Amino acid sequence: MSIAWPLYGHDAAQQHFLDAFASGRLHHAWLIEGAEGIGKATLARRLGAYLLGARGPSGAPLDADEQDPIVQACLAEGHPDLRYIDRELNDRGKIRQDITVAQIRDLSHFFELKAAQGGWRVGIIDSLDELNPNGANAILKTLEEPPANCALFLINHGSQSVLPTVRSRCRILRLNPLSEDDTVKALSNQENAGAAKSLARGRPGLGLRLASPSGQAASNSIRAVLRAMPRASESVVTSAVQTAAVDTTAFEAFKEEVLGWLATAADETPKTSEAWLSVSRLLGEANLLNMERAQTASKVLAIVTQAAKNR
Repeated sequence: MSIAWPLYGHDAAQQHFLDAFASGRLHHAWLIEGAEGIGKATLARRLGAYLLGARGPSGAPLDADEQDPIVQACLAEGHPDLRYIDRELNDRGKIRQDITVAQIRDLSHFFELKAAQGGWRVGIIDSLDELNPNGANAILKTLEEPPANCALFLINHGSQSVLPTVRSRCRILRLNPLSEDDTVKALSNQENAGAAKSLARGRPGLGLRLASPSGQAASNSIRAVLRAMPRASESVVTSAVQTAAVDTTAFEAFKEEVLGWLATAADETPKTSEAWLSVSRLLGEANLLNMERAQTASKVLAIVTQAAKNR
């Protein structure tokens, strides 16, 4: 048996959903929250397939086999009662910046139809962070007037605030970073498992994404800077900035190392939390304004250097 969507470390969240299903009073909307790369999309797919009839063994009902016909239809995104919503390609063949209101309206129309196979209809939005404001408002119609036997899974990475009107209409499944043992299990059959583990910080999906040559180089470079703080040499800092600017993966690795270092430092020196907030705001603004990666990295390291001097 080969499990379609292996998942580690989130037994409590899964059991909470199964208990709600067994009660016969399953809520229509579930907000799956947590940091990127810890398995939120995997959990949503497992739960969606379960509602559509896929079953694992008695002791692990969500561990459906890859060869299950329902699973295969879900994997191919060809199941008539499942809709998976994420960013689409634009007219120029590039990924859009956000999930459009038209996609949400199509999902709402899908929920108004009868289930093709007579059971549940399932929608998965990956993710709320990528909904534009009109799309976020449009989803309220389904949340406020849910049709019978419909379930909506909303994935939230936490990079954007969720409308209170959306949150209040959902049941929350909060996922936390994995333990070291569960991280190792999740990465056991993956390429670059060793590199991914060192970059994961309890988020195996993130670790795999950052384990590219550029991601590893950026991580190693910024770690050298952070070890030398607050007296990192100009050449070491310049190298870190240049390495972080290579591509989006390199910059993400740079960002994760810096935020992780600041979070750890804040445990020892609470005032450092101000630097964490400043860097987080800067990164958010840089994303919105499409700032150059090298310019952003330089500004981030200026904040970090000052924070290190104040420790």
